[in-house]
Amino acid sequence: MKTRKFTIALILILSVTFSFAQYQEQERTSFGILGGVNMQTFNGKDNSGNKLENEMVVGYHVGVNILIPVAPEFFFQPGLLFTTKGAKNTSGLITSNYSISSIELPLNLVYRGSLGNGYVLVGFGPYVSYALMGKAKHEGGSVSYESDIEFKNEIESGDPLTTSYFKAFDAGGNVFVGYEMAGGLFIQLNTQLGMLNIKPEDKRIPNDESVIKNTGFGLSLGYRF
Repeated sequence: MKTRKFTIALILILSVTFSFAQYQEQERTSFGILGGVNMQTFNGKDNSGNKLENEMVVGYHVGVNILIPVAPEFFFQPGLLFTTKGAKNTSGLITSNYSISSIELPLNLVYRGSLGNGYVLVGFGPYVSYALMGKAKHEGGSVSYESDIEFKNEIESGDPLTTSYFKAFDAGGNVFVGYEMAGGLFIQLNTQLGMLNIKPEDKRIPNDESVIKNTGFGLSLGYRF
């Protein structure tokens, strides 16, 4: 009888210890590195108010984040990414490709709940970004022209027509879902919607109605430790 009671007590102690260890593992602050691909485009209107008909382009992102526990199974996740976004536009015989490289700061609230041997991830929150550089390439038949994108808030009346202009600062929201394995490897799919108009006010065009906003999705692979 005593042996049986001792065995039961030992099993209970080990179960509680294992559960507590799992809880500590799940609720600790952890760091992650990640990278992946972006599928991005520009939505909005041209200077006449007509809807933009742009295609998505492939970009990439790479960076780090940190999971900070705020409540059981809920975390605050700030991050820092280097990311490329852009769009492709065809107008008549001219095809234009835009690529913008930015530093991005996502600030997400994340649910991280146990599922199988790992964790399901669901997150959402705002992001802010600042463009560092960009390229615009225009092609028509055998002729092509490539130039650096210039970042400014207003296009002056004397600015060149051959230069592409965007605002450097952007902000919006993102949502992601993913799965983290027991060893720390994780994968996640996110969608992103820009909230700010990144097209500068163009003083060369009377009654300019143009609006450009980033939108798209991405797939990330990372490791948490």
